[in-house]
Amino acid sequence: MTRPAVREMLALFAVMAGFAALYLAHSLLRFRNFEARGYDLGIFDQAVRRYAEFEAPLVPIKGENFHLLGDHFHPIIAVLAPLYWLWGDPRVLNIALVVLLVSAAVPIFLLVRGWFSFRIGILAAAALLAWWPFQVFIDWDFHEIAFAVPILGWVIWAVERRRPWIAVVLSAVLLLVREDMGATCIAIAAVLLMRRHWLPAAVLGAAGLTGLWVAVGLVIPHFAADGEFSYWHYSALGPSAGAAAVFLLTQPWNALPVLVDHPLKIALLTAHLLPLWLLPLASPYTLIALPMLLSRLLNDRLTVWGLVYHYDAPIAVIFVLAAFDTLRRIRNRLRPRRDSFRPAAVLPMSLIALSLVGGAVMQVATEREHHIFPLHWTYTGQNWQFPDRAQAHQRAVDLIPDGACVEAADTAAPHLTGRAYVGLAGTLDDQRVNWLIIDSWADELGGSDPLTPEEAFARAERLGFDTVTADDYGLWVLHRGVPPDRTCVEYVD
Repeated sequence: MTRPAVREMLALFAVMAGFAALYLAHSLLRFRNFEARGYDLGIFDQAVRRYAEFEAPLVPIKGENFHLLGDHFHPIIAVLAPLYWLWGDPRVLNIALVVLLVSAAVPIFLLVRGWFSFRIGILAAAALLAWWPFQVFIDWDFHEIAFAVPILGWVIWAVERRRPWIAVVLSAVLLLVREDMGATCIAIAAVLLMRRHWLPAAVLGAAGLTGLWVAVGLVIPHFAADGEFSYWHYSALGPSAGAAAVFLLTQPWNALPVLVDHPLKIALLTAHLLPLWLLPLASPYTLIALPMLLSRLLNDRLTVWGLVYHYDAPIAVIFVLAAFDTLRRIRNRLRPRRDSFRPAAVLPMSLIALSLVGGAVMQVATEREHHIFPLHWTYTGQNWQFPDRAQAHQRAVDLIPDGACVEAADTAAPHLTGRAYVGLAGTLDDQRVNWLIIDSWADELGGSDPLTPEEAFARAERLGFDTVTADDYGLWVLHRGVPPDRTCVEYVD
């Protein structure tokens, strides 16, 4: 297998640079237009900003004294802290997001080029970067799972190149990305086992089990306010992880109907597999995606079944490589010339075409909403306008002084986290909060159950807040004469 020539790598980097520019433009325009949210950009900004100051990741958007390692286990985000020494702005996280996602094209290109040809490798890299899971990730801003996207590509590269110990090391890094990556490591160990890499498979399997237990059983409960891991939402399998394991081992057939018992679940499977011609189903690499996919389909929470969140990008990397792996196996049976196997070229071109067509026609006519091809607003120029409601947001955040204790609308929060102590409606201490930005047009989406607009207004009246600006495109700014609490000032000092 020949190494890529310089001109080939330059072509790859040109493709990556083009997508990076497109994604960065979309992300920065979203931020400017106040479409980025406290969930999740504001949360990670507060956490990484604290890491940059060598402090514990206390995140008031999630609640007073909320330690983020009590929510999910993602210490890897601390590696982004030095970026805040250069530019202390939440947009630095979205730049990092773009770099992480686009870098996944490198292992895709190297593998597909080796299996087929340079031309097909470039098409595969472009298809992955254009595909809907990457678009929706950019449309939801930063999330820790972004680190898994390129790592999983390199893991498959290491397995394919018969470098099992490199696969083990890379997989171990996944344990720092999120608590459930221990299960993914076990799946990778199963693939190594199928390749007869006995010792690396045993080591990685043990590491996956240990990492899962440490994260879910020790670290998260230690930092959680209630002393428990709060994300067990698998009532169809049992009341606990142990009960679920027994159920899956003894009655796996009874779990199968749960995978397709809702239209969103069927849509999720269809959107991933049908455009790839169901090819991933015939590749052992699909085993690596199963823990992530099954943990969503078996979950009680409807939000994780949807196609407009960040969960799908790491699955997409695996499925795209699995599809080409299947095509390679078919090609090897038919024995045509390596670079003339037409399906291997048609597949990525069809994905690129679907992405372009999807972005061109999937438009929400009235209000900006999430869907699986959100780049429509950027490459049609609609995002380049600075809408009236965004201008109202800017007027609202400009009224908030530095060091304030402010509960802000979800869409305003990321614009304040760099200079104020920011929570959502009802998440801060009643005695501490002295500024409010209430959005009367929308209920908040945050997972900490913030107050509805009606509840927020009632609380503001009870606490003695006065109106500063009223109903500016649905935004209200309120203030009361309470001096900034020392905690709020020191948090951003």
